[in-house]
Amino acid sequence: MSTDTEKSDATPSAAAPELPKSTVKAITKFVAEHGGSASAVIQPVGLAGVRITLVGADGSLGDQVVEDLATANAVVASFDTVTVAEWERELTSIVTPVDGHFKKMAGWVANQTRFPKARNES
Repeated sequence: MSTDTEKSDATPSAAAPELPKSTVKAITKFVAEHGGSASAVIQPVGLAGVRITLVGADGSLGDQVVEDLATANAVVASFDTVTVAEWERELTSIVTPVDGHFKKMAGWVANQTRFPKARNES
């Protein structure tokens, strides 16, 4: 009788998250339209999920929101042309928001007269 000294303590690894098809499609389109590559900044945004902010090679901004951090990392890892980045000087220096971007992102504040205009808008 042989004794098996090897124990199977390995817990089954968590299944890889399912990639949202609409997110993958949107990022594929973004990369194709904005220089063939992009940097992705992954940012938790509370109950809404995790935002993947994209900066195209041409400086254009785009974003997608996914359910959780594991999904965000898996989505970015599925692209050879997208690299994970942080908001550092090198990345922020190439960002070129389109006219109206600040107003769109500011919401109700954009229509206030007490606040100064965005510096890159005329």
